[in-house]
Amino acid sequence: MSAAPPAIHRFLLAILIVVAASQAWAADTSPPLVLEATIPLPHTGGRIDHMAVDLMRGRLFLAELGNGTLDVIDIAARRVVQRVGGLKDPQGVGYSAAADIVSVASAGDGSVRLFRGEDLSPIGVIDLDDDADNVRVDPRSGQIFVGYGKGGLAVINPASRSVVSRAKLPAHPEGFGIDVAARRAYVNVPDARQIAVVDLRTGQQTATWRVPGLRSGFPMALDETDGVLATAFWEPARLVLLDTANGAVKANTETCGDADDVFFDAKRRRIYVSCGEGLVDAQQGDATGYHPLARIPTHSGARTALFVPELDRLFVAVRAGLLATDASVLVFRPMP
Repeated sequence: MSAAPPAIHRFLLAILIVVAASQAWAADTSPPLVLEATIPLPHTGGRIDHMAVDLMRGRLFLAELGNGTLDVIDIAARRVVQRVGGLKDPQGVGYSAAADIVSVASAGDGSVRLFRGEDLSPIGVIDLDDDADNVRVDPRSGQIFVGYGKGGLAVINPASRSVVSRAKLPAHPEGFGIDVAARRAYVNVPDARQIAVVDLRTGQQTATWRVPGLRSGFPMALDETDGVLATAFWEPARLVLLDTANGAVKANTETCGDADDVFFDAKRRRIYVSCGEGLVDAQQGDATGYHPLARIPTHSGARTALFVPELDRLFVAVRAGLLATDASVLVFRPMP
């Protein structure tokens, strides 16, 4: 039988165990998002709505509803390099790389204004009559999808600069996802307390999904690969995952309040929910589903965000504060 180790050896072993445990704890509790930069938005007041990205030129577009402007940010230089004014409550913005066209949807006059990608010179206006809102772009065809009015989803051909089809909905659409392969749209229609499933080939609503006990579903994200739809509700604040095949609820977890955007991070199997409560809620997926991971502070009223997988960055828009602080865009880097 060997002799017991000297006391000094036992002491050093104990220190090593404590250090290893501390490192493991630190790794487990490291934040899933780290603030990398803050980009000022000078002379920007009021609410900021949605964003889009031009990867080829490294630009971020912001629809500044309260300002009536569209700001263009050079992402690498981290500064505003251009501004388009004269817009009527711009809400949605999209960039079609296939057509090299920027589209801006405005609530004030129901218009979708088209701009040349190179220099943002105006090239067309499409009138949707009322409350043009969220914008999505088909990356393959370049088609632009816009929710509008008291219940409509318009499909725009950027080449002809015209509406090629419309789908009727029971009330104003909010967040929506486009399944390009299946030619199907999933649309949050909060005033009708439903998610509408629309066949984009016929323009007809083919299914109506509801989640009992929940109201005011606004943001939505679609994971086409796994056939999962994520939507965040306000009343109460819940994140719900649905099976795109049949609308069955796969998960229903608590999230932050006043959610405005939700994104899948496929690389890390995470979901990010940005909320006006002043938080980004990060949820982690595993073999059993998604579970709360961490809540990262932003600023009160910072509702709108954009996750760009190609850049591996989450951008969060912060409106100007009461103490004359500038509006800004927070740039978060996911970890690890």
